[in-house]
Amino acid sequence: MQLNKKTILAGAALAAAALIIWTGVYFAKNSGNPPTSGPRAVEPKSVKDDALTAKSVELSETQAKTVKVEPVGERTFVIQREAVGSIDFNQDMTVQVFSLYQGKIAELFAKLGDEVAKGQKLYTIDSPDLGQAESTLIAAAGVLELTTRTLARAKKLYETQGISQKDMEQAVSDQQSAEGALKSARNAVRLFGKTEVEVDQIVARRRIDPIMVVPSPITGRITARNAAPGLLVQPGAAPAPYSVADISTMWMLAQVIESDSPLFHVGQEVKVRVMAYPDKVFEGKVSTIGASVDPATHRLLVRSEIRDPKHELRPGMFATFVIRTGDSVRSTAVPVDGVVREGDGTMTVWVTTDRRTFVKRSVKVGMQQDGYDQIIDGLQPGELMATEGALYLSNALVNASR
Repeated sequence: MQLNKKTILAGAALAAAALIIWTGVYFAKNSGNPPTSGPRAVEPKSVKDDALTAKSVELSETQAKTVKVEPVGERTFVIQREAVGSIDFNQDMTVQVFSLYQGKIAELFAKLGDEVAKGQKLYTIDSPDLGQAESTLIAAAGVLELTTRTLARAKKLYETQGISQKDMEQAVSDQQSAEGALKSARNAVRLFGKTEVEVDQIVARRRIDPIMVVPSPITGRITARNAAPGLLVQPGAAPAPYSVADISTMWMLAQVIESDSPLFHVGQEVKVRVMAYPDKVFEGKVSTIGASVDPATHRLLVRSEIRDPKHELRPGMFATFVIRTGDSVRSTAVPVDGVVREGDGTMTVWVTTDRRTFVKRSVKVGMQQDGYDQIIDGLQPGELMATEGALYLSNALVNASR
């Protein structure tokens, strides 16, 4: 009995040892291999599916109401060029108002910025030349009166043979010479701006008036004033006491890039906008193309005459202008709010078929006019896209990818 117990215990010990050895060998053989039983790992999606999923956004019914969806349409785009420039007076219609004769300024009647009419009084000068001309006029008028009376007496005497024919003819000649001298004197005074009525008053009163009026030669605006009472002025001596510019048209001076220079021609229609009147378009025509390109900036001067009937433009105003340089084209067009500029510079839109799921698509954008972008590639007319809320979709996509 005691022997059997020992035998049983020894067998059990051997069995346990064998089990331990077998287990160690098993794990040694299979330590680098994964288990063959259990669930399989899910295979990853293809690259194409990942890209499609990364560029799409699905909205709830409530969210979809915040995005405006419209079919892609077509519009006519005008081939044109844009540039910037500045407003200036039309120097071809700007006059420097000099006095025709020297003298001292007596009185001023216009200020800088005033609008004046043609013939309106600008300033007066005390002119010694005018005084001399009026003195000559008064003397000529006196001589004419004397010779006229002398001729009348000579006629009476000649009728009674009181004087010879020679004396009669001399009296006629003297009277005619006096008439000519008076006409010449009157014309000389009128050159100073005196009217016929004023000349008659000078003759009647026998009193000179050396104050000469200098009027505005054109209708326009006072652009410069360099005059003061008592200032001695000389004909043609700069600066002129006044400068007057016709403001019915203004200049717009622009520097366009050298590569665009072949597209501009004299007579082309120009549409101009200024910051002071953002909703108003001023129209005009190209009047001058620069003769040379600036070697430092490689830009060309383009000067345009802009119509300004209400006198709203001011020199120095910053202006942008558009010139039509080609025929119009009809292209796919979308509202500018429907196009999103990505961080890498690409332009994208959001298209949909069910108005709930939106897919981002890259497009190539051309011109932008009247609130629409020209789509050169990436969209076809009739496709549905988000015309408002595109930025919201882009933000939703970024948030979903985090």
